[in-house]
Amino acid sequence: MASTPIQSGNEQEALAAGPSPSERRFQMERILANPTFQASARRRLLLRYLVEETLHGRADLLKGYTIALAVFDRDQSFDPQSDPVVRLEARRLRRDLDCYYAGAGSCDRIRISIPRGGYACQFEWTEGGAGSHSVHSTTATDAPVLASPARLAEPDIHPTAIPFDPAETRDAGSQKWQPGWRNAVVAFVILLACVGAAAWVWSRTHGQGPDPVARGPTMIVLPFEALSAGEDDRFLASGLTQQLITNLMRFDTLRLYSLPASFAQDANADPTNLGRRLAVAYVVRGSLRSNNETVRVGAQLIDASSGQVLWSETYDRAMTASALLNVQDELAGRIATLLGQPYGVVNSDAADRLVENASPSMPSYACMLRAYAYRRTFQTELYGPVRACLQEAIQRDPGYASGWAMLGWMHLDAVRFEIEPKEKFESEFAQAFTAARRAVELNPKSVLALQALSSINYYSGNYDEAERLQRQALALNPNDPDTLAQLGWRLAARGNWQEGLPYLQRAIDRTVNPPGWYFDLISVYAYLQGDYPAALESAERSTADGSGMSWSFVAIAEGALGNKEAARQALAEMAARSPSLARDPAAGYRRHQPIESIVDRLVAGLRKAGWSAPATQTSADANRP
Repeated sequence: MASTPIQSGNEQEALAAGPSPSERRFQMERILANPTFQASARRRLLLRYLVEETLHGRADLLKGYTIALAVFDRDQSFDPQSDPVVRLEARRLRRDLDCYYAGAGSCDRIRISIPRGGYACQFEWTEGGAGSHSVHSTTATDAPVLASPARLAEPDIHPTAIPFDPAETRDAGSQKWQPGWRNAVVAFVILLACVGAAAWVWSRTHGQGPDPVARGPTMIVLPFEALSAGEDDRFLASGLTQQLITNLMRFDTLRLYSLPASFAQDANADPTNLGRRLAVAYVVRGSLRSNNETVRVGAQLIDASSGQVLWSETYDRAMTASALLNVQDELAGRIATLLGQPYGVVNSDAADRLVENASPSMPSYACMLRAYAYRRTFQTELYGPVRACLQEAIQRDPGYASGWAMLGWMHLDAVRFEIEPKEKFESEFAQAFTAARRAVELNPKSVLALQALSSINYYSGNYDEAERLQRQALALNPNDPDTLAQLGWRLAARGNWQEGLPYLQRAIDRTVNPPGWYFDLISVYAYLQGDYPAALESAERSTADGSGMSWSFVAIAEGALGNKEAARQALAEMAARSPSLARDPAAGYRRHQPIESIVDRLVAGLRKAGWSAPATQTSADANRP
């Protein structure tokens, strides 16, 4: 457990007094400026209003009526009983803040919250408080650099990033725990150890090309510690450790130490010592304790350069013999997903450091982080620098499969978002296929490479091949939300709602801060089913990416609800963000390959919202995945 910093008298007084007004405003601006804060434009205005009114001593005047007039453009006839807009938006803003502090804001020194039952803001020091420089008090001015020199030395024991063969997976649902269940656990642990050992041997005989450490951070998972005396807990802790390592290996951007290397370490090994000795960037540590009814598993992600805890979570599960293997699978998958996904804890931490370090020590990985940031919003102004960065990465490292895969996506975006002129479309498509196929050749089991080739096939009209490739990627890493979301999005767009929507919902449930495009087809389906409030809620979450298309979904939902002014404002946002979509929305929707009946219904919804076709239409586009 990390020790608590000793605070001076002044620091203790500051902690007791709480953040100053200027510090509170700075934290508000920090939240609003963060690209991962997913609140709509109106909820951002609501946050600013609530903070300022609270700071000016007018918290007792923050009632639904006054907020509706000040923020939501209601007139004096507003009745909060018949129009719940303030209550609904405040609830969503609370959720937005929770998501922010669970992700990008997890290290902020000050937490802003809106306690239920009112609208006044509350400002608190997070753990570490005033004057502390722990992980909980990181600010924009004191964030550490991307990697220390110790992290970049080649480790004594080479870490592995081994593709996983789906044929080796176990069907947890088919497991039945018999009276001799302890022996079954032992056998299963031995099986996993054999698989891990084979992976370790593979890593020793298959090189990764020049300077593989530059491709991503190195991580080691320490053996989970069994805190209770039972033999069963030791078996479960061992199995959970091995399953977590296996699951983390499936994420392309992470480099994992092998099972033998991990189990050679003590469960309580000092993370900073490991950082110096093994050149790891991150250490995962865990513990397990059980009683007759429940098992409690705790896990932490630790910065190996400083010893700071970047993420920590505790899970309680029922302690029944028949459920233990399922618990092991579920928790290993959940922890791996939170840490390793494209917008997970590790990449988010590295991206925060990248902002403060203009010359990162891992340029290829830094480039991938920028590419993922671009893919959250598909903002045109980010496209050129990211594409140039990727081209430099593959020139520097021609064997970098992830770099080739992401570059293939960039060539595709030049076409589907009309970034390049139409006369270059054929060439860009050809370059997209070349880059993605090169990625697959370099690493046939790279999830990112298969995703890119699938996407390019989809936008070329090769729907069956696109689906086959995406399912192959999902089999390799069932814990990657982005793979789930891409498959679900395309299935739903092609009319397979029954299968596509559950994939999208699973992706959302497994992501701390989902990109806006995860909600697109959920909003469209709700609209097609006549559930207009649900369509509006998902559309508003879709606007986190700031695209014209997401605002078109808001306009459609508002129009269907009869909210003419809100629909008009959403149409204006759509036109400002994507003039081509406003001119010819049908062409913009068709560019993303939905079935024609969806296009017809969406255009009809825009007409009801107040859109009308201009005298001359041109080809349209809207930035989507």
